[in-house]
Amino acid sequence: MSLPSPSERPRYVQALFTRIARRYDLMNRLMTGYQDQRWRSEVIRRARLHAGDLLLDLGAGTGDLAYEALRQQPQARVVAADFTLEMMRVGRHNRSGPHWSAADALHLPFPNSTFDAAVSGFLIRNVSDPLRCLREQHRVLKPGGRIVILDTTRPRSHLLSPLIRLHMHFIIPLLGWLLTGDPDAYHYLSHSTETFFTAEHLAVLLAFAGFQRIGFRRTMFGTVAIHWAEK
Repeated sequence: MSLPSPSERPRYVQALFTRIARRYDLMNRLMTGYQDQRWRSEVIRRARLHAGDLLLDLGAGTGDLAYEALRQQPQARVVAADFTLEMMRVGRHNRSGPHWSAADALHLPFPNSTFDAAVSGFLIRNVSDPLRCLREQHRVLKPGGRIVILDTTRPRSHLLSPLIRLHMHFIIPLLGWLLTGDPDAYHYLSHSTETFFTAEHLAVLLAFAGFQRIGFRRTMFGTVAIHWAEK
């Protein structure tokens, strides 16, 4: 399949996540062998939240990172922001905790130097302008604020590459079809992973956006990376 153009991507991604919202969390668990929960726990630990800190969970979806933040630091204040309303509706159903906000990741509706930390899970590969998205997060962070990013990364070639391609191009769309009836959505997710930046490239973009003390680590056979940095 061909990926949407940058101008088409926002509407395409919004429609995609609206369709799969109710099965999104279950698909994440199955696609990753339940490792995504461990990654999210690490993301929040690296955000180094203290009592009273204000955290932005950008591209929050159903709020997994936001709820994990409140689990680890119940006295934090958490804003869960996303531009797909259906994802947020699913996330807040019968649950209390974060403040929910409709927000475009490229035009954040928050003042400069507002947040102590910003986190995201599988957001950057879906925006039409990743550098602008990073610069917006830099803008709304306080000096010394932390950013932590969980996202896919373009996998390197190695002995397991054929199995990884099988998983991405057959197993994941099949699961998507069985659970959501929408295999096209998961074909998009697989193709967007293979065409996304390498972990090294995303680290360079963080530097261009103004961040310092940048680090990252790969996991899931090199298909997922966690990046961290400071303003």
